[in-house]
Amino acid sequence: MKTLYYYLSIVAAVMSFAACDLKEIPVDTGTNQAIFGSTSGMELYTNSFYDLLPSTDVGVFQGDDVSDLVARNGVDDFLAVGALSPVTSSGWSWSDLRNINYFIENAEKSTIAGKEHYLGLARFFRALFYFDKVKRFGDVPWIDKTIEVSDSVTLKGPRTSRFEVMDKVLADLNYAIENITLTSDPSCTRITQNAARAYKTRICLYEASLRKYHTSYNMQGTANTWYQEVVNAANNITGFSLHKGATDDRSYRELFITRNPYTDETILAVALNASLQVFSSANRRFISPTYGNRPSLTRHFVNTYLKLDGTAFTDDANYKTTPFADEVENRDLRLKQTIRLGDYRRTENGVPVVAPPNFNQTFTGYQPIKWCYDERFPYDDESRNDNAHIIMRWAEVLLNKAEALAELGMMTDADWTATIGALRKRAGITGATLTTMPSAADSYLMDYYKNKFTDPVLLEVMRERTVELVFEGLRPDDLKRWHIGELFRDAPMNGMYVPALGEYDLNGDGINDVVFYQGTKPAGSNPTIAFVDVSPSAAVGRIQLSNGTSGEVMWNPGAREWLDKKYLYPVPENDRTMNPALGQNPGWN
Repeated sequence: MKTLYYYLSIVAAVMSFAACDLKEIPVDTGTNQAIFGSTSGMELYTNSFYDLLPSTDVGVFQGDDVSDLVARNGVDDFLAVGALSPVTSSGWSWSDLRNINYFIENAEKSTIAGKEHYLGLARFFRALFYFDKVKRFGDVPWIDKTIEVSDSVTLKGPRTSRFEVMDKVLADLNYAIENITLTSDPSCTRITQNAARAYKTRICLYEASLRKYHTSYNMQGTANTWYQEVVNAANNITGFSLHKGATDDRSYRELFITRNPYTDETILAVALNASLQVFSSANRRFISPTYGNRPSLTRHFVNTYLKLDGTAFTDDANYKTTPFADEVENRDLRLKQTIRLGDYRRTENGVPVVAPPNFNQTFTGYQPIKWCYDERFPYDDESRNDNAHIIMRWAEVLLNKAEALAELGMMTDADWTATIGALRKRAGITGATLTTMPSAADSYLMDYYKNKFTDPVLLEVMRERTVELVFEGLRPDDLKRWHIGELFRDAPMNGMYVPALGEYDLNGDGINDVVFYQGTKPAGSNPTIAFVDVSPSAAVGRIQLSNGTSGEVMWNPGAREWLDKKYLYPVPENDRTMNPALGQNPGWN
């Protein structure tokens, strides 16, 4: 134990040098040899790189709040009118990269056998660091060394083309895959060869799509090479399958409310720990009426969930006016594992209670449960969630591969069965859709995506991706790489259909759960019923009905702004002042 504390203190000392400003250089000390002269020292140092993974508080589940799928409280600064600017922009931080490069430089000089494994880890995290920077800013300086204070060429140099940087990211990923020796991890919290391959499918899919759909770059001719990288990496991942619970209507949700990740499907997770007081705030952010964004799914999106027989819900001529209790019947089982439906139950002090959608907590009626414990106390009122955050799983790999194959025009019925069909089968869906690719494009999906996508196979892959991965933080990146950012602004913040003003039982238990009214609040003695004033109003933070006294619930979070320059964040003004050679992204001057 004394040796462990010794090494930890050494790592902290070295990192204090390595994490200095970009213009400062770490000094050689006796601690250097203690770290790079042993495998245990290098292992402890590389543990610091895991801080680049999602934080424990919000994990990945809050990322989709800024997307077309979610109605939320307020508008994020990314979409608020005039909020994002070079003055308010952030994210141009390089301390994590300096930490990684310092390690790589010194580990390469080490004579310790097996150092390549740790170099593989370092280069994996460098790839992850640069991928995030390129997504945010486009061109960024490529730096693969610690910088001496006298190196004005690097310190005051221009940005490197994003495409050149991404080539280097791919090289780092390939090195990591070839040299990381860890092949499996029962905790699902360590970077293994398969984790690196899985991340490669995510990163290469983003890059391929961007090159194809952001035509102003004139890089369309290189997109297929990156799509093929997705397929190759996915094909080399072994040892995983889709998780199957005791019942089909639990299999999916079980993944997100377990303290110990299910190793059949989970490739990488961030584990929380109640004994160490490491928690998240999942329940509070989804459920509390006063904490977090109170995200609710939109009807625009919920309409895309298939029926259990594999047909589209929107094929029904009356789908627009189908009330909540009827529209959720016989649907893809992931719907009831993602939001509250009629048979959902929670517990309060260990006592099961009926829990229909609560309009004191939801804006649309489609109230999420995906990452939330069913127990109210203490999770709804305190940040006490200790369920693991999944950040990479087999289902995503299948979806990444399916999309790449569809884009390459190489999808076969066998591929479809092994990817999209497998996911739908787990969701309880039956019919030809499990084994046969569609031949006709779904008109609802074409309209949803502004008629920018017409290929029937690709549209169904997009449907499946959105349903399977909602609230896993990937949707904003999807909209950006597909070059359909206008959905950030244009997607309706709509909810369940209300035939008329009055009281409604949302779960069929004979007890009314919500009252929609205008004018004077009706008298009522039921403390659990929610009263929703839908009086005509253009005010922010109000719920309306689309036809006045009937129609879809419409939530007004505030004005949302989309401009194509938002595909990239502006370079922060302070950093441009220190280095004018950085320039600025288009439209932000």
